[in-house]
Amino acid sequence: MARFKEYSYEQQLLLPVSFANQILPGTFEYTLNMLINEKLDLSIFYNRFKNDTDGAPAYDPSILLKIVLLAYSKGIISSRKIAEFSSENIVCIALSADSKPHFTTIKLFAVIPETFLKN
Repeated sequence: MARFKEYSYEQQLLLPVSFANQILPGTFEYTLNMLINEKLDLSIFYNRFKNDTDGAPAYDPSILLKIVLLAYSKGIISSRKIAEFSSENIVCIALSADSKPHFTTIKLFAVIPETFLKN
């Protein structure tokens, strides 16, 4: 009779993941991260927020921009699919520092930017 290695779906596995080690030099993700962090002027996004004293903290627009552009580069354009991508793809998780914006946040940021940018 054949023998098989034992397995159990009840076991747990904890994998330590360093976000910085997932963004490898020479990749699109590395370039995207560098451009958004070091080269782009994102003040048009930052001026939109007036929650210094009131309201919940907002997602950093640089994080949202990274998520959206990475998803677009993979052919993902639906805000719901982008939200799913941002919580399942390890490179996107690393690039966004494990931010998991709701699809409506992504929609307001990417699909309807005038609502996000209006004064």
